[in-house]
Amino acid sequence: MQTRTTALPEAPRTGIEVDAVRLEDVSKTFAAQRRGAAPVAALEGISLRAAPGEIVAVVGPSGCGKTTLLELVCGLIEPSGGTVDAQPAALMAQRDLLLPWAEAVDNAALALRVGGIDRAQARSQAGALLEDFGLGGFLQARPHELSGGMRQRVAFARTLLAGRPILCLDEPFAALDALTRLQMQDWLAEALRADPRTVVLVTHDVEEAIVLADRVVVLSPRPGRVVATLEVEIARPRRRTDPEIVALRARALEELRA
Repeated sequence: MQTRTTALPEAPRTGIEVDAVRLEDVSKTFAAQRRGAAPVAALEGISLRAAPGEIVAVVGPSGCGKTTLLELVCGLIEPSGGTVDAQPAALMAQRDLLLPWAEAVDNAALALRVGGIDRAQARSQAGALLEDFGLGGFLQARPHELSGGMRQRVAFARTLLAGRPILCLDEPFAALDALTRLQMQDWLAEALRADPRTVVLVTHDVEEAIVLADRVVVLSPRPGRVVATLEVEIARPRRRTDPEIVALRARALEELRA
């Protein structure tokens, strides 16, 4: 990946270093969806913090409330208990959600258009960023003409162009084949090195979490509770075969099995 030169929307600065994300004793219960059914407790007693520029990965079994946690951080839903304090966040869902009729550059520019920027300027900014992402030859391509990895890069560009200080990434590579997934993990690590943001990454891939994150939070089965927090104090770039990564992966898997 080339070194980025594109000017992106700057995240708001307060002049005071405070947590970008702070959840204190947060619980979320959803009302029963049909008569006679019980309410669903998704999260219980979650406390989690992310400092500015920190990458925090959240892992846990399916159905443990990982996506619910991201929706709380993004302000899309309200907690049933506890407090959520977070700077403005942009959510990148598991599916790329690209508009099938729109060109790649217009899909990436969508966040800017929603923000009131005219089409020509939005396309110019989005096109420059896609160039940096190695997609300069695919600006006019429609989603069905792009590979899975290319589509995810377009979706990530759209998320960055929203200009939010926090990125919430929900299983961004889950739909990709194994080789493309590894390539995209390396690509994302480089993209975040070039343009640091506070990131909350949800994934079921423990190795992905350790390769990308500064800290890994392990959740229990539903209702999700924090059962372990692993600090990843390993220099970047990280190699998956490094003994430290292998040891952390084994420890995280032990916590998940427990």
